[in-house]
Amino acid sequence: MNKIICLSILYVSVLTGCQVVSVKNQAINVTISNERESILTRDKLSEASLNVLSMTGREAKSCSEKPDECVSSLKEIRQIQDEQLLSTASELYLSKALLLEKSSNCKISILTKHQSAEKQQIQQQLYNDCLDQSLTMLDKSIRYSYAYMFKTQRAPQDRIFDNRQVQIRDFYNLAIAKLVSTYTSRYKPTEVADTIIIGNSKYKIDFSKYPQLQGKKIEQMISSYNLNFSGLRSINRRDGFGSEFVVVLPHSTAQQHEKAQYIIDPLNHKYPGGFNPNIHQAQYLATTLTAEPARASTVDEILNNPEFEIKVYDPYKFEQISISGKSYPLAANFSTPYGLWLAETNLGKYAYLSLIDRDDRLTMPHLYMLEPYNPDKKVIVLVHGLASSPEAWIRLTNDIMGDKALREHYQVWQVFYSTNMPIIESRFQIYSVLTQAFGQLNNSESAKKDAVLIGHSMGGIISRLLVSDADVTDKAMNLMNNRQLNRYRKLPIVTQRMVMKDIPNFSRAIFVSAPHRGTEYADRWFTRAARKIIRLPGAFLSAIGDTLQNQNLDLKELVQQIDHGLIQNGPSDLSHASKFMELTADIMPYKGMTYHSIMGNITNSTDPDIMTDGIVPYKSAHLDQAVSEKIIKGGHSIQETPEAVLELRRILKLHLVQQGLYKE
Repeated sequence: MNKIICLSILYVSVLTGCQVVSVKNQAINVTISNERESILTRDKLSEASLNVLSMTGREAKSCSEKPDECVSSLKEIRQIQDEQLLSTASELYLSKALLLEKSSNCKISILTKHQSAEKQQIQQQLYNDCLDQSLTMLDKSIRYSYAYMFKTQRAPQDRIFDNRQVQIRDFYNLAIAKLVSTYTSRYKPTEVADTIIIGNSKYKIDFSKYPQLQGKKIEQMISSYNLNFSGLRSINRRDGFGSEFVVVLPHSTAQQHEKAQYIIDPLNHKYPGGFNPNIHQAQYLATTLTAEPARASTVDEILNNPEFEIKVYDPYKFEQISISGKSYPLAANFSTPYGLWLAETNLGKYAYLSLIDRDDRLTMPHLYMLEPYNPDKKVIVLVHGLASSPEAWIRLTNDIMGDKALREHYQVWQVFYSTNMPIIESRFQIYSVLTQAFGQLNNSESAKKDAVLIGHSMGGIISRLLVSDADVTDKAMNLMNNRQLNRYRKLPIVTQRMVMKDIPNFSRAIFVSAPHRGTEYADRWFTRAARKIIRLPGAFLSAIGDTLQNQNLDLKELVQQIDHGLIQNGPSDLSHASKFMELTADIMPYKGMTYHSIMGNITNSTDPDIMTDGIVPYKSAHLDQAVSEKIIKGGHSIQETPEAVLELRRILKLHLVQQGLYKE
């Protein structure tokens, strides 16, 4: 009996040992990962490629090391379908390029500078050879990806739900990004050339889909793939075909914020070339690149014809592109150019330096256009507050770029100014730069009318005065201590500042946390101490002196008024007891102007006498004739909160609805 039992157990064991397939439950995340991950998300090929390679008997590692040999083997197996061959080849070549990128030869160590000239030359040659090999792999990956997407028996729309198609699109988009950046590392061009040559392949760069770039010097084309920004809540992008890039145009001299001439009469100043250099066209531009065969009707031509085209698209103007008579969505990244501009200009630092530095740094206002000018889009102008910069508007600006309706109908202009200047002077200088900017536009263009002005804090006061008509000359003269100063009333530099005219290009304004009637916060002991440190810029005072000397007038009488009368620094003007407030608190936007108020409230009260954002009391921010007023729980920087951004977006869409440009 024991023998029978033992034989039975042995028999069952043998049968069990022959069983190849067993079943068990697998975590859902593992299942999804196996289906969707690829060489881009892990250090091995996708399951789809591994399945195809299994037909060759080759190991995946050897195929990644020698993709040419492996692809040749795949071509010999007739049972492998066209989609399988092309998609696997695309991933293999991209895998090899990524391996090369990580290798030591594709990196030049700093230590090589201390080696002999001969060793440095050898290392440089190894580096160049490595990059050349990587470029060749990327070139092939692009070609195989393109052939898979557009030249197989099934069209892209036939496999719209296939994970594989999404993978190959990503291979294609990333390969373009790597090709351009690797070529730049290899040849270090001082500006973007019109042709990229890789072995026998020639990629001609075509700017016809981005006319603003035709004939312009381009400093850099930077891929958006590897850029990450702290401070941006989200990256607003659009999925689709093509590789997302930022085109960087040359910096202007004025953009360096170095010590420059202060211009007392900017409206009549003769600027070199006839244009105010402080009006900056967009320098960081969102672009999308595609790589397409110059002429090809077969897979073989796509893979072997040397001529390809890199087409540069403006993603603001193109949402769809046509390939072989079919329309496909174009990829886009709208936040990266904005983030790169903020990071490289470092405006926040200059905002504080301009507040405490008398002689250097920015003194004249600057106007920045964040995208290439579009005559068909309405303009939003943003004006920041005290000791601030365009960084105050990060959340709102980024949300405008992320909202399809707002992005399609608005373009953003940012004002940057020195907040240590007298507010009435800042108002005049900003009025001048905006008047000049709108003056460059054709009267027939939609962008020239019905613009929206948004100002925060001190910028809210300035914004109110930019859409108002008032002559405060007599009142100002009566406020001055020295009655002899009445002889200055007819000076152009005085008239320009005391006789305020609205900017007719605006038809709507939004005032955010604006102390229209001042604040007692400016008179507390610590803010008074700070006000004593903040001085008017020397360039500003020198320019006034030069102007008065030309009129045979003495500067001394005017200087006596500084910090004791009408002429004070910006923070002092914010005091509810300042002469500036006495002059301007009752000035309201012109009749017919539509305006809104948004303010914070840190208290639990709804009493107008108690509510405050901690700096500006409700009664100072409130305007009787505002068409809407939104009070949000929060402090003075309320424009950064989700609630305020939603309210601003509501108003901006309302503006479009009332203009007949948008239907909710």
